Amino acid sequence: MISPDTIALVRDRTDLIAVITESVPSLKRRGRSWVGLCPFHKEKTPSFHVNPDRGFFHCFGCKEAGSAIDFLMKADGLTFPEAVRSLAERAGIVIEEEDRTERSEVDRQKKQRDDLYAVNQLAATYFEQQLREHPQRQYALDELARRGLVPGWARQTPDANQPAIDDALQAFRIGYAPPGWDGLATFVKAQGVSPIAAEAVGLLVPRTSGKGYYDRFRHRLMFAVVDPQGRVIAFSGRALKDIPEEGTPAAAQPPPKYINSPESPIYTKGSALFGLHQARHAIRQEECAVVVEGNFDVVSLHAHGVGNVVAPLGTAFTADQAKLLRRYAPSVVLLFDGDAAGRSAVKKSREPCMKEGLSAKVAALPGGVDPDEYVRAHGAKRLHEIVKAATGMLDYLIEVELDETFSSLDARDRVERVARVNKLLADERDPMVREMAKVYADRLSARLDLHGLAPGQDDVKMPRTLRELEIKVQTGLAEEGQRVTGPSPKQARIKSKPAGSNERAEIVGAILEYPSLLDEPEVQAELGLLQGSSAQTVVAVRECMRIAFVGEPPTPQKTLDTSNFLAQIPPAIQAFASRRLAAPEHLSLEEARGNLLENAQKLRRIMLGQETNDIARETYKAAGDWERETELAREASDRQRQKHGL
Repeated sequence: MISPDTIALVRDRTDLIAVITESVPSLKRRGRSWVGLCPFHKEKTPSFHVNPDRGFFHCFGCKEAGSAIDFLMKADGLTFPEAVRSLAERAGIVIEEEDRTERSEVDRQKKQRDDLYAVNQLAATYFEQQLREHPQRQYALDELARRGLVPGWARQTPDANQPAIDDALQAFRIGYAPPGWDGLATFVKAQGVSPIAAEAVGLLVPRTSGKGYYDRFRHRLMFAVVDPQGRVIAFSGRALKDIPEEGTPAAAQPPPKYINSPESPIYTKGSALFGLHQARHAIRQEECAVVVEGNFDVVSLHAHGVGNVVAPLGTAFTADQAKLLRRYAPSVVLLFDGDAAGRSAVKKSREPCMKEGLSAKVAALPGGVDPDEYVRAHGAKRLHEIVKAATGMLDYLIEVELDETFSSLDARDRVERVARVNKLLADERDPMVREMAKVYADRLSARLDLHGLAPGQDDVKMPRTLRELEIKVQTGLAEEGQRVTGPSPKQARIKSKPAGSNERAEIVGAILEYPSLLDEPEVQAELGLLQGSSAQTVVAVRECMRIAFVGEPPTPQKTLDTSNFLAQIPPAIQAFASRRLAAPEHLSLEEARGNLLENAQKLRRIMLGQETNDIARETYKAAGDWERETELAREASDRQRQKHGL
């Protein structure tokens, strides 16, 4: 556990503007805040505010908010400890951990993982170098040329898209594993790195006889697999055309097209996505990720300007991968190959997407064409149009079941298709889709045209119409209270704000922007006017004040611990507090004080008016009781005099 003192020090020493500007180059100063285009959703008008004095950001569009730690967690997909350690490294802060008894073990594990990252980084550099220098590199360059991805240093004729191609090749660390058995093993040894670390990440394999190691990847075009933090965690190697050798018979079977690194302490293939680090900012901007099948699809689409693209790594799309993507965008478009394997991959992807709440659509490519081929033949604009026209996954899967082959099936096969469609509907978890079960049933009835059967087919139990299916669908999907209903008349009424709400909000807002106001006697005298959530918020401000050293030279100053503060206040007021912390409305302490006292005076008059009305009601009830009426009249007069400042 990282100590709270270290976390507080990281927050104090972090230059929030410097951290955020790396992802938000549009950030510009506006008054006490900085404003730019939000990196977490697509927008044209800046609504993303950063307040360096409070160490806080807030987007008025998508409502994302938090500290520098929160920003790294949201922007780069880091865990809390990873974000703290990253910021600590930037600021030169030594991490202190609370549990000293386990620190040595934690340090040992961290060093072990760092060694594995380092050997992968070393291997990536080696493969890149071999692509430029090895005598057999032309085989790798030919494969790249076949995909239209020749690097600029190897091209004979200029290409208008060359800068984008070179950027993509560099971003994905494209390299070449030479054909020798121990090229990488020799290189690693020469760098003074233990081969045990290279074996742990699957780069080297122990020899079955004798001592030593041989290279796992030989004569392959290499793709580096990078985690969201930019660390090389694995490799994927594509087979190349055989090198002819005299006296060597041809292989009985071709080698596998792709060889991927085995799982290791830093790599789990079902939890990683190829290209996520390179695509993460584009995914946030588009609010959608495009998932393709192959490594070349990802690299080629990036080189042609389609940046929000990722791919699984030799597995079907998993729930862990869906969960990882959900950090960056709420929706995904599956752009798989248009063949039977691609349709099967779409079907397998449905459950992971539903489980993690990822809205999924399917973009259909012409049969037998993959995204790499399509973008090279038709360009990025046409591909964008196909992605934009993607259909919902449920609609796509139903169309697959009811394709042109359906009419040629016999009765029994038709029943099986109907059952599969019924199961697709029954498995749907989206309540809005469940509510439309009748619409789907009507569509199916018209599409299947099952009105009546020939004699002798009753044993198949095929419905004469889809009425049976309709009943099953409506009954099954309405279970467990999942039918969507509108709000009740009582819920639909618009509730007016209680009197004084705006004034209390302005008082709290001034205190949030300048917490030092709580130390002023004239402000303390007005705090009794607050009640409910506004009073709780002011109490939380007082409890979350701490001393921090600010500026150059550092001087002690009272600041608000925003993270702890937001965790303590009522949920109903958190959004308001986030907005005022990120985008202050007062330019100076004097302005905030004046506004606070002015609203306190307004609030006092409102409360006195309410008390006067209450007294009037009591007077009406006390009719005939002369003493009580006289007492109430005196109280009403006093309230009126106070209201007018007399």
